[in-house]
Amino acid sequence: MITIKTPADQLEPRDTYKIAYIMHFLLGAGNLLPWNAFITGVDYFGFLYPYKHVEKVFSVAYMSCSMLVLVLMLIWGSCYGKLSSRLTLNLGFSMFVLSLMVAPMIDWVWCTESSEKTYGVTVASVAVCGIADGLVGGSLMGSAGRLPKQYMQAVFAGTASSGVIVSFLRISTKALLPQNSKGLRTSAHLYFLFSTMILLCCIICSNLLFKLPVMQKLSKIEEQTEATFCLRPQIFSVARKVRWPAFGIFIIYIVTLSIFPGFIAENLESKILQDWYPILLITVYNIADLVGKSLTAIYILQSINKATWASIARLLFYPLFTAFLHGPTWLKTEVPMVVLTFMLGLTNGYLTSVMMILVPKSVLVTESELSAIVMVVFLGLGLVGGSVLGWFWII
Repeated sequence: MITIKTPADQLEPRDTYKIAYIMHFLLGAGNLLPWNAFITGVDYFGFLYPYKHVEKVFSVAYMSCSMLVLVLMLIWGSCYGKLSSRLTLNLGFSMFVLSLMVAPMIDWVWCTESSEKTYGVTVASVAVCGIADGLVGGSLMGSAGRLPKQYMQAVFAGTASSGVIVSFLRISTKALLPQNSKGLRTSAHLYFLFSTMILLCCIICSNLLFKLPVMQKLSKIEEQTEATFCLRPQIFSVARKVRWPAFGIFIIYIVTLSIFPGFIAENLESKILQDWYPILLITVYNIADLVGKSLTAIYILQSINKATWASIARLLFYPLFTAFLHGPTWLKTEVPMVVLTFMLGLTNGYLTSVMMILVPKSVLVTESELSAIVMVVFLGLGLVGGSVLGWFWII
């Protein structure tokens, strides 16, 4: 396979004050912030719907809708050309804002105890979030795949930072208010409001990004490239070229989502930390994921084959977590679980970032965007598959 450097790599315009990098980082953070907001509010939704296994239901609803949109975008991009990145980003982030406000609005408007009706509305809002994630994620990863590699690294570092931001936001709002039902509801409302404010900032960034001089210069370079390579890439041709790294990223998220957050939120207990335990473990995972995705700014594993084998090796987490669930008592204590959760997040973050940086640069220039979307589709398949497999921890 011939690797061709993009003109954007060869004649890269200067990103003054790293503004374009920072905006890609913020948009990456906004892309996963709603998902992290829902799963990190496990104590709130567990209080409202104690017998619903909300983490697993949320995962399936969110990931299935996101996957459907990604597949449609992939087909559309191959047959009719790419959608406007600015349009899809604005639409996606607007849907994020509306769906994230559903949970507090239920309390404010209905002012009643949780019921099947409010539960259905909440799950529907999570599904809308999944649709928005497909729009934002597909557009953002696809456009970053055409740009120099540091922008893809910025996007994935941003996605990891959203988990850390949300975790600390949840911890602070929970700690500042009384530990009763009213305090729990108020802290959750503040938590969703702050998350919404961050998403509003992302809408502003998505409109300003394409007006930056560096982005306009990169767009001109892309237009020149497309004029040189006029053939439109086909889905199956591109997918065949990246089939092994696509399989690797599929395995990464099958393993991660079948363990996190369902196993961590429902199957583990701590007499010392009580309902803080799942929140703190989710925070540990998010910090580790951020560290892993940030490491690619320092060192990137240059072999796609090695990264693929390392991704497959993550299947070893299954026997490890099973041992922690059914093994000796000392394995079920807090410290070993924190270490294992950290390793789950670290490997997830680093290998995902490596794959998504290397693959678009390993194909022809005209195929870079489509290859990035193919990778995101397989990532989404892993998310859906992992969400479904997550139910096996409770069987």
